[in-house]
Amino acid sequence: MAWKRDVALLFATRSVRLFAYGLLSVTLVLHLSAAGLSEGRIGLLLSLTLAGDTVLSLWVTTRADRAGRRRMLALGGLLMAGAGLAFAGSTGFWVLLLAATAGIISPAGNEVGPFLAIEQAALSQVLPGGSRTRAFAWYALAGSLATALGALAGGSLAEGLQSAGLAPLASYRALALGYAALALVLLILFARLGPEVEAPAGAAPPGRLGLGRSRGVVARLSALFALDAFAGGFIVQSLVAWWFHRRFGLEERGLGALLFGANALAGLSALAAGRLAQRFGLVNTMVFTHLPSNVLLLLVPLMPTLPLAVAVLLLRFSISQMDVPTRQSYTMAVVEPAERAAAAGVTGIARTVGASLAPVLAGPLYASAALAGLPFYLAGGLKIAYDLLLWRSFRRLRPEEER
Repeated sequence: MAWKRDVALLFATRSVRLFAYGLLSVTLVLHLSAAGLSEGRIGLLLSLTLAGDTVLSLWVTTRADRAGRRRMLALGGLLMAGAGLAFAGSTGFWVLLLAATAGIISPAGNEVGPFLAIEQAALSQVLPGGSRTRAFAWYALAGSLATALGALAGGSLAEGLQSAGLAPLASYRALALGYAALALVLLILFARLGPEVEAPAGAAPPGRLGLGRSRGVVARLSALFALDAFAGGFIVQSLVAWWFHRRFGLEERGLGALLFGANALAGLSALAAGRLAQRFGLVNTMVFTHLPSNVLLLLVPLMPTLPLAVAVLLLRFSISQMDVPTRQSYTMAVVEPAERAAAAGVTGIARTVGASLAPVLAGPLYASAALAGLPFYLAGGLKIAYDLLLWRSFRRLRPEEER
C-alpha cells in the first residue's frame, strides 16, 4: 500500500538525518578549532547556528502546508547539503558562519531544522488515527538510535582516518563531506514520497504563521509546551551531570554510564505510550505518566547517598518520556489537517525558546552549594503546574479516534 511506503520512507529519512547529525556533532567543535577559530568565534558560531535553525524552521514549517511538504523537505535537504560542503571546503570564518546560520547543522546531534514538524504532519496525513501515537513512539526511538550510531561512527572514522595518516582537519573535512552525501540521500528519499503526504486540497486559506481555525488551540498548546520546556531547561543533562559530580564526586566514566542509562530508559519508555493512549486517551496518558515522573524529580536532591539518587533519577527517566509521542500525536489530532506542519513548527519553536531561557538562571544555582538542589525543585514544581494546567485546559478536547 502507498501509505505504508510513505511511512517507511519517513522513518528512513529520520534515521539517515539523525545519523548525519550524530556523525558531525562529535567533531564539530574540533573541526572549528583545527580551522583556526578562537573560542569566542566558535561560541558565536554555535549560538548563531541554533538561532538560524530556529528562524529557518519557523519560516519553512509555517509555509509547508501551502507550498508543499515535499518541496519544503527538499529545501531543507539542500540547505543541509550546502552546509556540509561549505564545512568541507573552507576554513574561513565568515563562510563557515554563513553556512552554519543559513544551512542546517546540529551542534548537539539533536533534531534541528524544519524536518521534524513536516514529517510529523506527513505521518499524521497517511496513518490511521489509532496508529499515530504508536508510530510516533517508534519514530522517536529510531531517531535516538540513529544519533547514537552516528556519534559512534563519527568518532571512530575521525580517529581511523588520522591513524591512516590524515591531519585532524582533513579527517574532519571528510566527515563533513559524508554529512553532505547523507543530505543528498535525504533528497532522493524525499523525492520518492507520494502526494498523499501533502495537506488536503481545498482547505480554508490559513492566516498568520500558516494557521487558521487551529490558531487558538495552537496558541494555548504553545504556551503550555513553552512552560514545560522552560522547566526542563533547569535540568539539562550537562547541568545534572555537574550536580552529581559536585554532590557525590561521580567521575566522567560514571557520569557517562548514568546518562546513557537514563537516555536508554527514556527512549524505551516512549514505546509504552501508544498502548496506554489507546486505553486511557492521549491527554490522560500525557498527564498521569508525567506527574509521577516529576514527583520523582523533586526527590532526587533529597537522596542522601549516590546509589539512592541514581536509582530515583533512573526510575524517573523510565516513565518520563511517555508524554513525548502522545504530545506530538495529540497536537496533530486536534488541529486542522491542512495546518499540521505549521502547528508542529510553532509549538516546536515555543519549546525551543522556553528551553533556552532556563539554563542561564540555573547555572548560578548549581554553582552554589546551598542552592544546588533548587533547580530540581523548580523544574519539578513547574512541570507539575504544566501537567495540571494541560489536563484542565484540554481534557474535554478529544481527538476524533477517542470520541
